[in-house]
Amino acid sequence: MRSAERTPVLITGGAGFIGANLASRLLSQGEEVLILDNLSRPGVEENLAWLQRQNPDALDFIEGDVRDFDETRRAVSRACFVFHLAAQVAVTSSVDEPRHDFSVNAVGTLNVLEAVRMRAQPPPVIYTSTNKVYGDLGRLDLCVNGSRYEPADSVVREFGIGESQPLSFHSPYGCSKGTADQYVLDYTRTYGISGIVFRMSCIYGPRQFGNEDQGWLAHFLIRALANEPVILYGDGMQVRDVLYIDDLIDALLLARQNVASLSGEVFNIGGGPGCVTSLREVLALISEMQGREVEIRWDEWRIGDQRYFVSDTSRFRQLTDWSPKVSLEEGVARLYAWLSDRRREIHSSPAIPGEP
Repeated sequence: MRSAERTPVLITGGAGFIGANLASRLLSQGEEVLILDNLSRPGVEENLAWLQRQNPDALDFIEGDVRDFDETRRAVSRACFVFHLAAQVAVTSSVDEPRHDFSVNAVGTLNVLEAVRMRAQPPPVIYTSTNKVYGDLGRLDLCVNGSRYEPADSVVREFGIGESQPLSFHSPYGCSKGTADQYVLDYTRTYGISGIVFRMSCIYGPRQFGNEDQGWLAHFLIRALANEPVILYGDGMQVRDVLYIDDLIDALLLARQNVASLSGEVFNIGGGPGCVTSLREVLALISEMQGREVEIRWDEWRIGDQRYFVSDTSRFRQLTDWSPKVSLEEGVARLYAWLSDRRREIHSSPAIPGEP
């Protein structure tokens, strides 16, 4: 039975990729978890069922939406801490439906913050933002090194992009996430709530059902396993720092542990200079893993696409002693194994009556 004396950790978007992994870690540590999720993304019902099998007595679920203030307020009223992960996550979707994007990311975040502010003892909030708040970094001088771009500036090349990089919201997604990002920081100043912002790079790992618009590394693996082509937009030499999900969860929990001293801070969180790859290089790694070439098809550059982004994670590392532990090769191998196992389970499952 759930203890009446203990208050749960609230995770908005808790059935998603990051939320489910975070919830699983918290449950394994004996904590109680409350998830608020509208189950709108493919695969999240599977993640929720996975969590419910782990510890049903310590997990509570509300099928709801952060755009509904009353529902959000009821969830926040029960929480001792809030991880606000619920979001519209795709640049392309934001271009197609900017009003929807803004209502989820900006209005939804404001609802969470207002619900927190209205508490007599407001619970702290950690918000997961994005490196897209820095725009396309079009003024960053780049050169080509083999199959990747790299900065001409040796300091940026060594350390990556820091939090002092000027904000430059490109695409409706960048605008909505940037708006939410700034609201969290301002609520710590104006209302004195405890809040931390993570501006995240490419996170990947098990329980990620990636598609072309979001979760690109998982998407590449899913296409490769199905022996289907991968579309690269631009020239494929775009560079990203990738971070395995377990390392992100470590960072989130360290931020929670140190929330009193870190409140009001923003951190760039990714694999950093030690986990850097280009899109072409990832596909070469997957091809080697599979023993056959992944077919590549090409298309035009997309709005707001960054040719280079590597997070300078040194501030967070200095303040918490955090650093990524899982290498690119190990992380991709883990995700490949998980997706392969899941694919086998799906194909070996008996057909549902009435379905082809």
